[in-house]
Amino acid sequence: MRILGFLLIVGLAGGLFAWWSKDRQPELHPDDPRVATGEAGIVMLAAEWCGYCRKQQGDFERAEVRYRVLDIDTEAGARAMRALGARGVPVTVVGQAVVRGYDTAALDQRLAPLGYDVY
Repeated sequence: MRILGFLLIVGLAGGLFAWWSKDRQPELHPDDPRVATGEAGIVMLAAEWCGYCRKQQGDFERAEVRYRVLDIDTEAGARAMRALGARGVPVTVVGQAVVRGYDTAALDQRLAPLGYDVY
């Protein structure tokens, strides 16, 4: 009987915590690009030597996407990569979503609601 009561209390506490924390956003590191993008900003972490980065930049330019490039070979870009836990490029931040790699389906899903027809 004591175990059942204990499990009931733990379940209620877990439920209350889940309800309380459902709308809370985790604190972002100051170097995380999502701090500056808001809900509709776009930042692409890229490198000059990356072929997929150049391809995605060309796609964005043709579709007239308004975005900012952050070169990972600079100190600010390296800090942004660490803040996102990213290990490769391109990494594209669309609003609060992070798209890793040259993933045209994921990019299209995030960019279409913003009015961009890229892919």
